[in-house]
Amino acid sequence: MSETESTNYHDVIIVGSGPAGYTAGVYLGRSEYNPFMLTGALTPGGQLVNTTTVENFPGFPDGVLGPDLMDKMRDQAEKFGTILEYDDVVSTDLSGDIKTVTTDGGETYSAKAVILTTGSEYRKLGIPGEEKFGGHGVSYCATCDGFFFKDKKIVVVGGGDSAMEEATFLSRYGSSVTLIHRREEFRASKILVDRVKANPKINLMLNSVVTEIKGDDKNGVTSLALKNTVDGTESTLDADGVFIAIGYTPRTDFLKGQVGLDPDGYILTEGASTKTSLPGVFAAGDVTDRTYRQAISAAGMGCRAAIDAQNYLTEHED
Repeated sequence: MSETESTNYHDVIIVGSGPAGYTAGVYLGRSEYNPFMLTGALTPGGQLVNTTTVENFPGFPDGVLGPDLMDKMRDQAEKFGTILEYDDVVSTDLSGDIKTVTTDGGETYSAKAVILTTGSEYRKLGIPGEEKFGGHGVSYCATCDGFFFKDKKIVVVGGGDSAMEEATFLSRYGSSVTLIHRREEFRASKILVDRVKANPKINLMLNSVVTEIKGDDKNGVTSLALKNTVDGTESTLDADGVFIAIGYTPRTDFLKGQVGLDPDGYILTEGASTKTSLPGVFAAGDVTDRTYRQAISAAGMGCRAAIDAQNYLTEHED
């Protein structure tokens, strides 16, 4: 049996799921390319499966739970012929005309085109209470969850551009915003730091780290345990919500540098397209987007990746 006759051969393989992957699956499926998707084993659907109500995705005026939105996208992709396999990709060979991906389960799949939608993950503090209160006072996205903390005491942890932007954005909602940073100096852009310092609703707590997030099942987060990095003194800060903004890590380790990456590991694409440095390999969603990080922008990019892949396959028909 030739490679193109193998049951493990497909026109297009989508590595990853979430809004970008599922949307790419819908478009490719409707075009009868029968895409094959390796969703990931533990959290198919990406970061939205860990969120609560999503109120800013078009078409849901009353909001929709993040897991429900991903279920609907998955069902739509499957309806149009996307084949899902719940496994993780551990290695790839994307350089030739036929690309191969190998999974944690030991299977190797091949295709003419590959779309990478593996996303990124929030860097976490790794402290007690962080996992327990995730979605119940602990958040990693101000634009996603800020609305739920109107007139509440909000804390932002971080010292970079994203922390400054989140603190400024959250000051629209919270009764107060406290920005906690482990050092005296910020690595953020001066203009963003100046904007935070000039905001009367934002308080700075420098040379401090959060050591524990406390709360209860009824109220979620209620307070934070802090430690001063200079003199070691400990204290407690009342808080209704904590936004952790210490960066992101794109899920590109499995690529081992086969496609062009920026210094932080995000996949580089050509202009407004989703083309990577390798012909027939495309990327969409948070794995290539360090700016917007929204479900709707990821979905739009998944659409573009599907169309780019279709054009590539048309140009390379046997």
